[in-house]
Amino acid sequence: MSPILNIAQLGDPILRQPAQPIEDIHDLTIQTLIDNLLITLTQKHGVGLAAPQVSQPYQLLIVASHPNARYPQAPEMEPTALLNPHLVAHSDEVVSGWEGCLSVPGLRGLVPRYRAIEVEYTDRQGHFHRQQFTEFIARIFQHEYDHLEGLVFLDRIENNRHLMTDQEYLKQIV
Repeated sequence: MSPILNIAQLGDPILRQPAQPIEDIHDLTIQTLIDNLLITLTQKHGVGLAAPQVSQPYQLLIVASHPNARYPQAPEMEPTALLNPHLVAHSDEVVSGWEGCLSVPGLRGLVPRYRAIEVEYTDRQGHFHRQQFTEFIARIFQHEYDHLEGLVFLDRIENNRHLMTDQEYLKQIV
């Protein structure tokens, strides 16, 4: 079984550095990292995870929406590894929604994001994809993509009054 990886916490310099493109998608190190990200994401009850969050400087993220303790109303989606992803288009409409982050434990913030996006990426088998995401799935992608740019959700919050603890979020919002 793959190991559960340590999550880099806010303040760790890796979270503020742009990630590097993956040159060889088939490299065993990258394939093992994908497996370990998937295991870690499941064990930590997340819906997305980016390589920089586990101290790996690669343009790799996982989108894996499913209802869980942290996001009880999340839609179901097959876990997907996106390598060297790019946001290529987005809707004009921006919506604010509550986000948390495994690298910023205990906090939620009201974050504005595009309602619909179009992305390009390579999957773990080396196949190119161009795909549209909407609503919560689009939000997950944008959140994780920010990690590849050296950003965290706190950088997107428009007002500090739009922060609350996880405990209060689960009590008030869910």
